[in-house]
Amino acid sequence: MADIKQDHKGEDTDNYGIGNNAEPKNMQELTEYVQTLLQNMQGKFQTMSDQILGKIDEMGNRIDDLEKNITDLMTQAGVEGGDK
Repeated sequence: MADIKQDHKGEDTDNYGIGNNAEPKNMQELTEYVQTLLQNMQGKFQTMSDQILGKIDEMGNRIDDLEKNITDLMTQAGVEGGDK
């Protein structure tokens, strides 16, 4: 999880225009500015969502492997009742 925070640490002020001198001058520029801002936020959200889903899949695979290893150990030890 720490790597997710690191990936976006320095980008926030650059991509969201905080402190940027290119402030919108009229309604059209404001609309374009807001659209760009929302697109950047959507891209960041999608990236983070993909990373989270990848981590969840990885955890699921590791849990499956762990369950298999436990079942194998129980079988080797001759323990009955490995089924749920």
